[in-house]
Amino acid sequence: MADKPTVYLLDTFPPEAIEHAKSLFHLVQPEDEDFHGWRQNARALLVRSSYLTAEDIASCPNLVAIGKHGVGIDKIDQDACAKRGIKILNTPGANARDVAELVVALALSIARGIRSITTRQMTKPVPKETCKGLTLYQRTVGIIGMGNIGRTVAEIFRGGFEAHIIAYDAYMPENVWEHIPHTRVKSIAEVLAQADILSIHVPLTCDTRNMITYAQIRTMKPDAILINTARGGIVNEEDLTRALSEGYLWGAGLDCHEQEPPSHEKYGVLWDNLNVISTPHIGAATYRAQYASATAAIDNLHRYLSAE
Repeated sequence: MADKPTVYLLDTFPPEAIEHAKSLFHLVQPEDEDFHGWRQNARALLVRSSYLTAEDIASCPNLVAIGKHGVGIDKIDQDACAKRGIKILNTPGANARDVAELVVALALSIARGIRSITTRQMTKPVPKETCKGLTLYQRTVGIIGMGNIGRTVAEIFRGGFEAHIIAYDAYMPENVWEHIPHTRVKSIAEVLAQADILSIHVPLTCDTRNMITYAQIRTMKPDAILINTARGGIVNEEDLTRALSEGYLWGAGLDCHEQEPPSHEKYGVLWDNLNVISTPHIGAATYRAQYASATAAIDNLHRYLSAE
């Protein structure tokens, strides 16, 4: 159809989402012959993991909107877009259930020493008498960031484990989570002091970078579990490595790192601790989440372009 807007796709989307995009747009993909002119020609982009720097934005004189697969927009220069009035349309909530389930999987695996047990068992039998674990039933789950993912984490732990939920968010209104029994506190320090499981769900900003340092970890319970599925850099990695090496915390589950994907060269010392489970940002790596997020990005972009 001649009246379909032209949209350039910079990254891989699920095949079914591609077909959906083609029904709404004249979609230009990296393998197409005219893709090489995307910088000069694009009014609209669809992206998933590509970086768009200030220089990239400056090289796109016609750009008005970016449809972002996923919630994180830290790979897009937001200041450059704001100065030009370029709209960034991300997909909060599309992958909330999938990330939340990974939080629970990491917490359970660390609580029961799964990595430690299976690693030792690779070389010789492990007597069950040498295994130890924590029960998560009716523990206190501390959540920093009360958005879609944090809420879903709270729902799962409350419904499945009868957990006591304590939460902090500097920006959310007071009437959120009315359906979840919880305690809303006034500071991160209160969450750290009370949490048996700490789960972080905030974006990486100037304010949240190094939000959790050695000093903060020292205020946590000695058998607490720290989970970060948000962004690398929120938890100071050197400080976490030091705290764990000194015997603070039961363990940590990390689905995000400052280096992604994480390498043994950078994280070998941290990974020597068998109570650490580290995954390469797979929170949304399910088919359901990928399709939902891709489709939401496409639909958001279509609505925006249609309303222009």
